Amino acid sequence: MSRLVKFLKPFAVMIASVLVLVFLQSLANLSLPNLMAEIVDQGIARGNTAVIWRTGALMLLVALGGTIVAVIAGYLSARVSAGFGRVLRERLFSHVEDFSLREFGRFGTASLITRTTNDIMQVQMVTLLFLRMVVAAPMMFVGGVIMAVRKDAQLSLLLIAVLPVLVGAIAILVSKGMPLFKAMQKKIDRLNLVLRENLTGIRVIRAFNRIDHESRRFEVANLDLTNTATRVNRIMAAMMPIMMLALNFTTIAIIWIGGHRIDTGSLEVGGLMAFVQYAMQILMSLLMLSMVFVMLPRASASAERINEVLGSEPKIADPAKPTRPDDQHAFLEFRDVTFSYPGAEAPAISHVSFKAAPGEVTAIIGGTGAGKSTLVSLVPRFYDVESGQILVDGVDVREMAQKDLRARIGIVPQKAVLFSGTVADNIRFGKEDASDEEVLHAAEIAQAAGFVTAMKDGSDSLIAQGGTNVSGGQRQRLAIARALVRKPEIYIFDDSFSSLDFKTDARLRAALKHEIGESTVLIVAQRVNTVMDADRIIVLHEGQVVGNGTHRELMRTCLIYRDFVHSQLPEEEMA
Repeated sequence: MSRLVKFLKPFAVMIASVLVLVFLQSLANLSLPNLMAEIVDQGIARGNTAVIWRTGALMLLVALGGTIVAVIAGYLSARVSAGFGRVLRERLFSHVEDFSLREFGRFGTASLITRTTNDIMQVQMVTLLFLRMVVAAPMMFVGGVIMAVRKDAQLSLLLIAVLPVLVGAIAILVSKGMPLFKAMQKKIDRLNLVLRENLTGIRVIRAFNRIDHESRRFEVANLDLTNTATRVNRIMAAMMPIMMLALNFTTIAIIWIGGHRIDTGSLEVGGLMAFVQYAMQILMSLLMLSMVFVMLPRASASAERINEVLGSEPKIADPAKPTRPDDQHAFLEFRDVTFSYPGAEAPAISHVSFKAAPGEVTAIIGGTGAGKSTLVSLVPRFYDVESGQILVDGVDVREMAQKDLRARIGIVPQKAVLFSGTVADNIRFGKEDASDEEVLHAAEIAQAAGFVTAMKDGSDSLIAQGGTNVSGGQRQRLAIARALVRKPEIYIFDDSFSSLDFKTDARLRAALKHEIGESTVLIVAQRVNTVMDADRIIVLHEGQVVGNGTHRELMRTCLIYRDFVHSQLPEEEMA
């Protein structure tokens, strides 16, 4: 909770103002029963009209003042809680942005979404209740007890009898509800996961006619959450009847015993009315606290989940004193690199060593699961190597600032991802200040200019979320254009030509040769046609380098590469 409290520091002045206003409101509420008793005993009973007018006017002023401070306190409380939620969401999002892929895998996307939205909302609502109720309730409780004892100490014994019952009931209900609230948040995670998979995978679901299966899967997750929510609400719903029963029976007992005391002349009517009001204030303060205690277990569970994210330090962090390479040619070198995924029995890549020089195209080829994508994901530090080094111009990437390292890289991932917006916006994602000419040039090199100009609004045509309104090949070409417009020192194409036909693939690679200049280019591919013309080909097999050379050299020296070629190309093309 301490991590969450620090986010309230910017609102310290407003919080202090709320506390003062709530204190003034409590004083106003505590003074009203005494003023009412004075009207009844001194004004009505004795026929003193002046007392009625004077005290009544004072009551109106006190009530008006209490209303004004209550409105201001409510406004400031809402500002504080809403601002707290905004700041917390912003900090949580910024913290998650620094996560490596390892942390994303640990929490899961669905859970991070729930923690950033639903969990923060629960904490925000409790913050509002704390400022308005948890501060006011103790004041009303203590003040009410003092004023009630001053009015009649014997009647106050009734309150001593009922308070342990109420406190015990609240404690029991909260202790039973706490585990269910924790389980409830996890089940919201599960529901979000199923819903997200259904929405993102709707094409596959329909293609395999699995709509009924997915509906049942969602129904199971939804029913599980509903049952837990029903159980916890049944427990918490018992709190209100218990409180109201205690409140009403206490009122009956006070009036019954107070009536006898009035009959004997030891208590005045106004004093009994004031005592009833103070008893109501005492019990209502407990009722206010019970409302908070209904939400507190769930907010507490949410706070733990938020703290779990905030307390999770990214495994990949910038060094204390980052090193910036002096040379700007981005000479890339792998030195005896080994990497394993968390929990894996064997390394994904083992003892990989090779060099990629500026102005050259270095291709990486291998079968499925050979470790090609893993290898190139280590360059921008999506993961850190287990042993060995990856050097950019002689500097270990772990000694560079991540921002500086990634500013040198233009990467086209295996799965082309586009964002909602225009075609130009998606290409400018690689370089925010790119001119229209640069955007068009990048599209031409990526062989995307043809279909972009054919669109209704050209480069201003809208792209749907995820690029669902363009084909797979068009998505890949736009993703390539996004990397090209950046003009980086290192290009990484992670199986980026797989959705292109051979003719487009050939034109794109030919255009790239003139575009890359002195940049270093890594191309990951499974098609031999894509890598044949590369200056250097790295052959991976089961995470190890089994071949390194040109196409002609590997045809003579590498059996695995030769098998690739024989399986994909006819005899005349092999030559």
